[in-house]
Amino acid sequence: MNSKLREPDWKRVDLLIKLALEEDLGDAGDVTSKSVINADAKAKAQFISKEDCVCAGIEVAERVFKTLDPAIVWKTHVQDGDPCPKGTLMAEVSGNAQILLTAERTALNFIQRLCGIATASKRYSTIAAENGTTTILDTRKTTPGWRMLEKYAVAVGGSMNHRLALYDMVMIKDNHREIAGFEGPDGIARSVKRAREAYPHLQVEVEADSLDEVRQALAAKADYIMLDNMSDETMAEAIKIVKGAAKLEASGGITLPRIASISKLGVDFISIGALTHSVKSADISMDIYPEKG
Repeated sequence: MNSKLREPDWKRVDLLIKLALEEDLGDAGDVTSKSVINADAKAKAQFISKEDCVCAGIEVAERVFKTLDPAIVWKTHVQDGDPCPKGTLMAEVSGNAQILLTAERTALNFIQRLCGIATASKRYSTIAAENGTTTILDTRKTTPGWRMLEKYAVAVGGSMNHRLALYDMVMIKDNHREIAGFEGPDGIARSVKRAREAYPHLQVEVEADSLDEVRQALAAKADYIMLDNMSDETMAEAIKIVKGAAKLEASGGITLPRIASISKLGVDFISIGALTHSVKSADISMDIYPEKG
């Protein structure tokens, strides 16, 4: 698990920004702004939160504008992780009016989604903290190409990143177990043994759908056992079986109302795919004004 907030790889972020702008501009560019707005016109704009949210991605939004015009002036009023009550002035941007209009939607797409993820992360992590010591995790159910930023926003909101990708942790899930079972019984034990031999430096997690599979994963000495789609009562039994010999992660369709009861059980982690795959983007506007003087 990754407990430390990782600074985004800005080279990759800049590449993503360029791809997003190319997608929006095509070969002709912003035909509306170019035809309607004088090329020399100046303007300024304010980014305003239209609902309570947690800030994430403020620098990403800035980089969108400066990718199109490095002369754009950006002034940040909040930092990633800051609470932004409805009406908060998050940032101001000024410069060429055509550039501001051209960059507007792409910048908003980034910051609205990242703020939405950070806000959901804060909501889940706060409930978990109020009811025990359970840590909220994200998953790999992320938008293709956006994973680094989405996981960054999760961490900004107070939850923890699970494995970042397929390369940094061994996770033996149901389909791995199914295929391993083609070779005969004891598929979990065989899978953990092979993983240890191939990647001795990596932690190993086993997904368990039943208490019998929990026992098998425990006997195989998995570092983590995922309790998949289990009731609170079944998870309580799993905790008694494991007795702290492995870290336990609750997973599978867990909704916000269940966080409190699962946290009270004493599992180590709860993984929430909805943090990234079903989150609502924050309502943020870019209000534009003529540049004076």
